[in-house]
Amino acid sequence: MSHSNRDQLFQWMKSFVYRYSEKPLRLASGLESHHYFNCKEITLHPERLSVLADCFVEEIIPQMQVEFDAVGGLTLGADPIAYSIALAYQKKGKLVYPLVVRKESKGHGTGQQIEGFWKDVKSCLIVDDVITTGGSTIKAVKVLREVGIKVTSGICILNREEGGKENLDAEQISMHSIFNKSEFLQ
Repeated sequence: MSHSNRDQLFQWMKSFVYRYSEKPLRLASGLESHHYFNCKEITLHPERLSVLADCFVEEIIPQMQVEFDAVGGLTLGADPIAYSIALAYQKKGKLVYPLVVRKESKGHGTGQQIEGFWKDVKSCLIVDDVITTGGSTIKAVKVLREVGIKVTSGICILNREEGGKENLDAEQISMHSIFNKSEFLQ
């Protein structure tokens, strides 16, 4: 399998996603960093998102040897990734449900924290765009596990290599990233 999808994504990551800032920027994790990655430059751009989904479905996920019937994570970073992967599998004739995990239960209607066909799901591949400490990913995993969905593996675009992978390991989640932060700091 050629890694042309990954190569294309790497070029886009360097051109549009990665930024170095003299003044440290605050990350979602609460940490500050000179290195900022805005993965929405990939996930909210149709052409780039399509290549990203193909990279996950053709290059990353097959190496993981993991069974799942859903893909999803904490809204909003995970959402376009989950939808695009579900559509990529649909084109291959495989049904994989996208799930959206809310940051908190909605205060109206059924008050559920997971959107999608989660009652039909036994196992979910957890998704995030960037892993720093892994906090938001772990939050989503706990919500899914609370309703009896098995979560053992995850995928992300970028591992910032700041403890997230280790924190996820501690929760019995094996996280696979397309890129590591160090690749951009050459």
